[in-house]
Amino acid sequence: MNSTTFFREDCGDKMDAFLSRTYYLNGGYDNREGMSKLNALMEHMEGGSQANRIFYLSVPQEALLDVATSLADNAQTQKGWNRIIIEKPFGFDAVSSQRLANALLSKFEEKQLYRIDHLLGRNLIENLTVLRFSNLIFEPLWNRTYIRNVQVILSEDLCVQTGRYFDGYGIIGDIVHSHVLQTIALLAMEPPISLDGEDIRNEKVKVLRSIRKLDPSNVILGQYKATSGDKIDVKLNSLTPTYFAAALHIDNGRWDGVPFLIKAGMGLIKHRMEIRIQFHNVPGNLYLERIGHNVNLATNELILRDVPDEAILVKVNNKVPGLGLQLDASELNLLYKDKYNVEVPDSYEHLLLDVIDGDNHLFMRSDELTAAWNILTPVLQEIDKNNIAPELYELGGRGPVGAYYLWAKHGVQWTED
Repeated sequence: MNSTTFFREDCGDKMDAFLSRTYYLNGGYDNREGMSKLNALMEHMEGGSQANRIFYLSVPQEALLDVATSLADNAQTQKGWNRIIIEKPFGFDAVSSQRLANALLSKFEEKQLYRIDHLLGRNLIENLTVLRFSNLIFEPLWNRTYIRNVQVILSEDLCVQTGRYFDGYGIIGDIVHSHVLQTIALLAMEPPISLDGEDIRNEKVKVLRSIRKLDPSNVILGQYKATSGDKIDVKLNSLTPTYFAAALHIDNGRWDGVPFLIKAGMGLIKHRMEIRIQFHNVPGNLYLERIGHNVNLATNELILRDVPDEAILVKVNNKVPGLGLQLDASELNLLYKDKYNVEVPDSYEHLLLDVIDGDNHLFMRSDELTAAWNILTPVLQEIDKNNIAPELYELGGRGPVGAYYLWAKHGVQWTED
């Protein structure tokens, strides 16, 4: 059972009814007898009627295949569909991920597998395709002709208990491989022929395959300096990165030459999740002398923010009221908490409902896993060879200094946290 608990004040009766239908059965990881007992219990509850089953495998990585194999052979219904939810990590590199995928596909069909990443259940992620494909003002601009760079920023202010699997490749396997690359795929993919999950995943995997393998010179790794007084339950080795900054390039006609800049880290000054899309400067700008020496301050920008306050911001140049002609960069602001008086479902609630509905577009397919690991392989190899050492940074600070230079290298102005 997943450790996350959802409870709302107004659903006490429903919660009691739900809990009355929950059962605990200790069957072990590879205990076929236990799975057979689970199957018998479910069949008893189903009463011989057609029923569908969802299995949430919230188990340690080393036990996943034993549980999945035993489940496949002993606990699947024969009178409906079976769906299996798998938690991160989805392997630790291309080889281990492929081995795991092959083992799972020997027991299940691809359409049964739902690889869950709770960050992909955020409203911001679901809204990416809505903004792109249902607004005429955005879709024609969504290419290299108008967009100068794209930044995906995810910073955690407090270091959470990451568990054993975080040690090794750290934030690369935990955040970058799934959440960050999936976000970029949804941002950069071509329009799918429909909203069917497979049609969307087909376009995502195409753009992931178009992303150039990461050059280690375009990557900055960092690790927070944990002291004995810090309340952090993470045992890190000397090469485990807790911070990752990189410049990605997509080699296709739409995005050629546009840097996609990633900044993801733990133990930073602020909790922040946002996407910043910066547009090119206006050619031959008549108001250049009114802007001042830093033209970048007048760059139009679309900001999609999830944390701290969910919002869509459009940065435009505007005349300051009054005499004279002075320009100011202002934000057109759609702040969700002011506009919508609705309760936003938790990410897990959203994704679990998608599993029930059979909507798999926010879940990674096996070929997406492979394409994403291929992008990161050169960096992982350099870590294996001890050729990359993470830069240390202060817990609660702004991260490695090297990330500032990486942004400057690609001609992008750093946005302060």
